[in-house]
Amino acid sequence: MSIQHVNAISKRLSLSAPQRDSLEILARVCEIISLEKNGNTARALETIKTEFPSVEDFERDFPSLCFAIATGVGKTRLMGAFISYLFLSEGIRHFFVLAPNLTIYNKLITDFTPNTAKYVFQGISEFAVNPPVIITGDNYESGRGIRDGRLFETNEVHVNIFNISKINSEVRGGKSPRIKRLSEYIGQSYFDYLAALDDLVMLMDESHRYRASAGVRAINELNPILGLELTATPQVQRGQRADPFKNVIYSYPLSSAMTDGFVKEPAVATRENFDAANYSPEGLEKVKLEDGVRIHENTKVELEVYARNNDQPMVKPFMLVVAQDTAHAKAHGGKPWAYLLIPHDQISEQMTLSGLAAGFTYVRKREEPAGP
Repeated sequence: MSIQHVNAISKRLSLSAPQRDSLEILARVCEIISLEKNGNTARALETIKTEFPSVEDFERDFPSLCFAIATGVGKTRLMGAFISYLFLSEGIRHFFVLAPNLTIYNKLITDFTPNTAKYVFQGISEFAVNPPVIITGDNYESGRGIRDGRLFETNEVHVNIFNISKINSEVRGGKSPRIKRLSEYIGQSYFDYLAALDDLVMLMDESHRYRASAGVRAINELNPILGLELTATPQVQRGQRADPFKNVIYSYPLSSAMTDGFVKEPAVATRENFDAANYSPEGLEKVKLEDGVRIHENTKVELEVYARNNDQPMVKPFMLVVAQDTAHAKAHGGKPWAYLLIPHDQISEQMTLSGLAAGFTYVRKREEPAGP
């Protein structure tokens, strides 16, 4: 283990205890198994099992490990620490980051961009002058991620960030994702270029959301030398059954995050001398809603007072009410959801929700009666 790099990265990125623990585990993994293209996966698994018995299987054709870390602890910064370590200690320069949806995809691009508020490499001196090149699902066809043809070989790191939900939409009906199509600019598909790299590492953010999708099965064909999954929910939901991940190497659950102060404890509203047996189901629901609204309004006032006294922008709280079904929601003034089927390439920054709703039809929910 390169403890020098672990210490330096931990200090520069101000890693928390669970983040440092994760980084130390990655460093140990790099020490006990060989990170190589088409290596002996079975041997690597047996080696890791001897020190990390929670890992039962990689569940892929390449070594893949899951860090199950509660939301709020800082998985994005941990990705930055992983990339920094693999570059500084192992000389790895090619990374492929998967985002579960458009929102997180855009957030990751921002956080990996220098001079932004949550830049993940802030303090890493090796990236100060020569920051990693960011290749995205929107610009990879320009060839910016290709090294061939350059007069001088550079030592720059390439971080590819792609949106798996877009890839899922592209592979419907058995089609190949766009990344696999021939690019006239580079003379081959960008997928083939990445698959031929001998130092590609894949990082999967919120991997539980797409682990079983057709898109990620296609991406697995990149056959990286290492896969790193980060999620707060290390299980795949299959109907009523939840299948836990078999490759969890480190777990830091919500209970630990709350104990250590990374996540705030939820506030529970109670009433003194309250007996639910004295209320009908409708009356009990009304009491719950009234108490919820009362707390919501008090919170709104407190936030407004704090913002004014401290010259801070106003934060508007919101309240979510969970109903049994659509009929139950309507009975309490709720509005039914409308699910729009919108092709990813039809969305632009100038569009509004109302504009999208007007241009595309929605999918009727089962509880909603069919129209005439």
